[in-house]
Amino acid sequence: MSTSERLIEATQELLWERGYVGTSPKAIQQAAGAGQGSMYHHFAGKPDLALAAVLRTSAEMRETAGRLLDGPGSAYERISAYLLRGREVLRGCPVGRLTMDPEVVASDALRAPVDETIGWLRERLAGILQEGLDAGEFAPGIVPREVAATIVATVQGSYVLARASGSADAFDSAVRGLLSLLAPHVTTDRPA
Repeated sequence: MSTSERLIEATQELLWERGYVGTSPKAIQQAAGAGQGSMYHHFAGKPDLALAAVLRTSAEMRETAGRLLDGPGSAYERISAYLLRGREVLRGCPVGRLTMDPEVVASDALRAPVDETIGWLRERLAGILQEGLDAGEFAPGIVPREVAATIVATVQGSYVLARASGSADAFDSAVRGLLSLLAPHVTTDRPA
């Protein structure tokens, strides 16, 4: 693995663990096994490296979610697969956690990929819900964009609840509750 790749991966981990404010260039260099000269050879500084890491983390999140949301099954089954997938719940969402960092929120460059990724997820979920509605998989009456926003808010909020309680049970309970609210809208007599 190249030095720049090691630096990006180390920064991804440290941002997830400590946030931007708690991630020093020295900590990045130590985690990557790279010297200061190597870091500044590849990146203009911490903000530039952090942006590369945030972009990579965002792309990985979209890829992981996309595999499940674009997978086989009905709209409800694909949404369920996304919600029930394995996660490191107690670490929080590697993208969503960045919104808690004042330096990220204050930086248009660092905040943009976070906002874009969360927006992408909302839009993708709304599209799947609309597909399900159009195919007769859901009873009329659900509002895809609003339900999609609720799904994203539930997932992000559930990470917070789990971290606060020190138990993934809070996340799991919220996800199961959300699915139980959506399930009655699934039709049993879908058109062929």
